[in-house]
Amino acid sequence: MSPLKFEIHKELENGLGRVGTIHTSHGDIQTPAFVAVGTKGTVKSLTPEQVRDSGVQTIIANTYHLYLEPGDENIKKMGGLHKAMNWQGPLMTDSGGFQVFSLGAAYGKNGVSKISHGKTEELILPEFNDAEVPKIAKIDPNGVMFRDHSKGDAHYFTPEKSIDIQHNLGADIIFAFDECTSPHESLHYQKEALERTHRWAKRSLEYHKSKPNAETQALFGIVQGGRDETLRKESAEFIGALDFDGFGIGGSFDKEDMDKAVQWCNEILPKEKPRHLLGIGEPEDLFMAVENGCDLFDCVAPTRIARNGGVYTKEGKINILNQKFREDQSPLDSECGCYACKNFSRSYIAHLFHAKEMLGSTLLSIHNIYFIAHMVDGMREAILNNNFDKYKKDFLSRYYNF
Repeated sequence: MSPLKFEIHKELENGLGRVGTIHTSHGDIQTPAFVAVGTKGTVKSLTPEQVRDSGVQTIIANTYHLYLEPGDENIKKMGGLHKAMNWQGPLMTDSGGFQVFSLGAAYGKNGVSKISHGKTEELILPEFNDAEVPKIAKIDPNGVMFRDHSKGDAHYFTPEKSIDIQHNLGADIIFAFDECTSPHESLHYQKEALERTHRWAKRSLEYHKSKPNAETQALFGIVQGGRDETLRKESAEFIGALDFDGFGIGGSFDKEDMDKAVQWCNEILPKEKPRHLLGIGEPEDLFMAVENGCDLFDCVAPTRIARNGGVYTKEGKINILNQKFREDQSPLDSECGCYACKNFSRSYIAHLFHAKEMLGSTLLSIHNIYFIAHMVDGMREAILNNNFDKYKKDFLSRYYNF
């Protein structure tokens, strides 16, 4: 019996988007859905109840970080990640593959992210060079050697090791081990990395299927290929032909044509299985993802910008640290129904940040994940009501003021 069932209820007339339900042993996910990031088994500054009450259905945790602290064996002794973090809903864990990028090609470098913004991007901090900031992830054909970013200890991940860790964590949806490449890598390297990711995908799947966990945990394969159309389509064909329960779309993108890369993948991947876009979360990107057939997506942005005073509103982003909000008695967003907006003013939350009180980050995090989760809920309703294009146009024109 499959550990996951996916139903499609309605599809966009002009596009790959759809509304569906993912059934897991810890409950259903109504798609499309925003997935909150709980890197170390917690969505930063929030209780599980606050996350749930903000409209989030699912959380994704980080395999690499939980392996280092407190250790996957310890989490297994706690009764698994669901019990340890007191989350009753569906859970996901990534494979550790993103750390191949973040601790390798991107380590110690400024502006290197999985999304390229063109030639204006600085690659290296002025005070560093590659000799001074050695990469702490080293790849070989069989796996990756990581050095603990805080302690310096060496650890070796193979596809089998990644799956073992994720089995111990016990999430409902787990991912095959892959290599997430930098958008600045050469085409030659992208090809080499893609072949390695495909080999690791087969090994991840074979190992997972050999264990009893395959009956309770769904395994998603990850499509890579960078910004190259041929590689993206080749990867979608290869990964889509394997017996995964669903698929992730990972790796590097060009901001200007990310929609095309996602479309290339989803036109090929099996329609009857769910698709997750990894690490993408800006409003315009989420509309693009839904329109082009993604059912799930995660991003740290809502809580990360919240901790620095960033606020999503229907009129665009604001920063609560700006002086003009010190005496503003209105809510963060007058149309928002979250706990923060119903109970506190901009002035009070600005005070919390200026006073360096932790509650400020909590309130903005509650608001931001509520904002994104309900924005995506609006996309779901718009598809069901046959007015997705209007919803998208109205929302983005107001948010970006055009």
